[in-house]
Amino acid sequence: MNLKNKIRIIEDYPKKGISFKDITTLAQDGKAFQYAIGSISGFLKDKNIDVVIGPEARGFLVGAPVAYSLGVGFIPVRKKGKLPSETIQVEYELEYGGDVLEIHKDAIEPGQRVAIVDDLLATGGTVEAVTKLVETAGGEVAFLAFIVEITSLNGKEKLRNYEMISLVEYNK
Repeated sequence: MNLKNKIRIIEDYPKKGISFKDITTLAQDGKAFQYAIGSISGFLKDKNIDVVIGPEARGFLVGAPVAYSLGVGFIPVRKKGKLPSETIQVEYELEYGGDVLEIHKDAIEPGQRVAIVDDLLATGGTVEAVTKLVETAGGEVAFLAFIVEITSLNGKEKLRNYEMISLVEYNK
């Protein structure tokens, strides 16, 4: 299935110069969404994954159904102040600003094999921050999976020490 046909591109969003890849149109198409989730789950099925992490917010759309498909737990990574219990946090930069991400301090057990699943790999800043959260909590980053990768932004280079896949590539 050609997933590029299901992804809406919005120029100059959220700011001028950004070519935003909107997966909500892919998620609205049941067959395309099932294909994307099934493809990522297929890559992960033999990786001995204990838990899936998805960063706020579109990572929830992808990560939770992948976790369900694998029969493992899902851990949401949230922006600062959104989780109710004690957290671990990390500051990070993304292509149009900076922020803080958090997970619950007790979300990952030491030694757990974690798959980080998100909608998009751009500069790699968000996912790099999530890898730091996982490793700080004592988990092992076992795999990274994305629906979309923007190859010209070289996020893969920042994450070169991790095994990863992306289903669709765009140059910009």
